Amino acid sequence: MTTRVKQYINSYTDSSPLAVFRIGFGLMMLFSIVRFWNKGWIEKIYIEPSFHFKYYGFEWINSIGEGVYILFILCALSACFITLGFKYRPAIITFFLSFTYIELLEKTVYLNHYYFICVLSFLLIFLPLNSSFSLDNFISKTKSISVPRWTIDSIKLMLCIVYIYAGLAKINSDWLLQALPLKIWLPSKYDLPIIGETFMQENWVHFAMSWGGMLYDLLIPFLLLYKRTRTFAFLLVVFFHVFTRVLFPIGVFPYIMIISALIFFDAKFHKRIINILKIIIDPIRKKLSHINIQNVKFNSNKKIIWVLTIFFILQLTIPLRHLSYNGNIMWHEQGYRFSWRVMLMEKLGYTTFKIVDKDKNQFFYVQNEDFLTSYQEKQMSFQPDFILEYAHFLGKHFKNQGYDDIAVYADSYVSLNGRRNQRYIDPEIDLLEIKDSFENKKWILPLKK
Repeated sequence: MTTRVKQYINSYTDSSPLAVFRIGFGLMMLFSIVRFWNKGWIEKIYIEPSFHFKYYGFEWINSIGEGVYILFILCALSACFITLGFKYRPAIITFFLSFTYIELLEKTVYLNHYYFICVLSFLLIFLPLNSSFSLDNFISKTKSISVPRWTIDSIKLMLCIVYIYAGLAKINSDWLLQALPLKIWLPSKYDLPIIGETFMQENWVHFAMSWGGMLYDLLIPFLLLYKRTRTFAFLLVVFFHVFTRVLFPIGVFPYIMIISALIFFDAKFHKRIINILKIIIDPIRKKLSHINIQNVKFNSNKKIIWVLTIFFILQLTIPLRHLSYNGNIMWHEQGYRFSWRVMLMEKLGYTTFKIVDKDKNQFFYVQNEDFLTSYQEKQMSFQPDFILEYAHFLGKHFKNQGYDDIAVYADSYVSLNGRRNQRYIDPEIDLLEIKDSFENKKWILPLKK
């Protein structure tokens, strides 16, 4: 076993897949950042709100007001540098830190693909994506035609983890036995040409897409890994993600997954892409043709291998943490985030807060719109950690207003995947007495089937 591992670590392959992946990743990140800025979301999400929801353990991340624009500029510039392979290592580190900081500023905008970008950019810090076809090659006058096989396989492994966990998450009764939430979402797509008023209204289509989505996620990694089915699998990737993009407003995530899937193709395929790019930049290449670039061997670093081993152990175990909690994970949401659970639920809620002045034995209700944007209030109303964090914010706010001894109670009703509204939070519990932790949140009332 040890011998085989050593042989694998010391095996080499062509570096062109890393170069193509670097270019695709950089361009997609640049497009995503420009798109986010252009839609005015920076101001709406990070500047306008007076209160920001934070991730557990990252409450110390401070909001920086209009300074967030600087972070977006850093992201955009580093994405350009990544694409060009210029100062690659500082660029990818800068991108990871700035992008992750932005994501930690506001929890309401959590999306799986933002988390995927954070995780992937961290992984790319340790991979030689600038080993060939990069400006760094011209600066250092060296390139590595061959790189350790694990540098490419680690990206494949990360993609496989995402797909397989997404598929496993779909093996639940709502998704497979009731076609929920697709049965709720798809009929609203009646305005789609040809298929909107016909197929999108059919019950069998809802079930076919539910089962098809589950099978796609579970099988596509293996179809991409197997050479004979790889081309068919990639066409399936393109169709699936483009069709998903047509149906749902999920941003650039489909295109990121399509570009990422190219890593599964062999070096010959990527060399063809590089040759096409060389034709496009031919005038520049002619000016630099006098530079003699020496080929050097890229050696595996044991410290990096150990770091990535720990990284992948975490990636394999973090999505399983929900097993520590009883009940329906889509209801209590403990262990729901960071586990590749993609579009599994339609959840709506309405939550009001009662502030009780214990000294005067009086109470009043909070107008949530006084503190939260409409989007923040919507997200808060059905997510328990949001409700708890907001309750503590309210407690701190009203204590600063002169209320010395108060209690905060939540009256919350939530609907999951079309079920009737059910009381969500125990209304008799003072949320100021509850501290957020990884312990089971017993103040969340159980889901009634």
